[in-house]
Amino acid sequence: MSAPSVLIAGCGDVGSRLARQLLKVDWTVYGLRRSVSRLPGGVIGVAGNLFDAACPEDWPTCAIDYLVYSAAATDHDEAGYRIAYIEGLRNVLGWLELHGQKPKRLLFVSSSSVYGQQNGEWVDETSPTEAAGYSGRVMLEAEQLALHSGIPASIVRLTGIYGPGREWLLTQVRRGYRVVTDPPLYANRIHADDAAGLLAYLLKADEQGVALDDYYIGVDDAPAPLAEVVDWLRKYMGVTEWSDEASVRRTGSKQCSNARARALGWVPQYLSYREGYAAVIQGH
Repeated sequence: MSAPSVLIAGCGDVGSRLARQLLKVDWTVYGLRRSVSRLPGGVIGVAGNLFDAACPEDWPTCAIDYLVYSAAATDHDEAGYRIAYIEGLRNVLGWLELHGQKPKRLLFVSSSSVYGQQNGEWVDETSPTEAAGYSGRVMLEAEQLALHSGIPASIVRLTGIYGPGREWLLTQVRRGYRVVTDPPLYANRIHADDAAGLLAYLLKADEQGVALDDYYIGVDDAPAPLAEVVDWLRKYMGVTEWSDEASVRRTGSKQCSNARARALGWVPQYLSYREGYAAVIQGH
């Protein structure tokens, strides 16, 4: 049996981490991005712009077993989100159809912005999706496009991705960042390696004939009040001075559960912010 093939459309940070994990188990990996020189070694580059309707000239002509759509918005407004997550996905689906390719499954990388809960509630894949902002509303529309694409699809809602190169919170803490403590502002996160690991786990499970659900939340085991995370980071990094005034006030608060992904057998490498941020700070 030949090795499975996957096309990662939007092969940026998480996509490249996914590519490396799949290459280790001998998958054939195509990576679509504008600058293919930035792809990991071993990935077959497909130079193209997801946001341009013209099909990339070096689009693969062989069968594509799996598609992972992992785009990132260039412009962070509603128009930018629609281009990235709806028009981009529509373009890729059109290019597949143009070449007579029908993957066995599509993984669409979404986010927890589809949930509007703000009072510290626990959220899982069955929770109401009543997005408060344009980002969540556009994501919900894009999710439906994926689910009705004619390709079996699973939506993976990642939340709070951090890791090397994604160190915004560490920078803010070093600058004296302070968060309100009452009521607690619950935040959720996943290390970039675990985000890629969950995608890889789902692909390999599907390839082995495991029945997948339509939705998965990608998050670590430990949602926590942001003030608790900031306090831990201060102590770990030796930060001794911070602002008297809270820099961040209540803008939303929920606790996302990874129970469905856990039940499938996936286990995050970094169980909580402690292990994950310690690795980032130590340069791992």
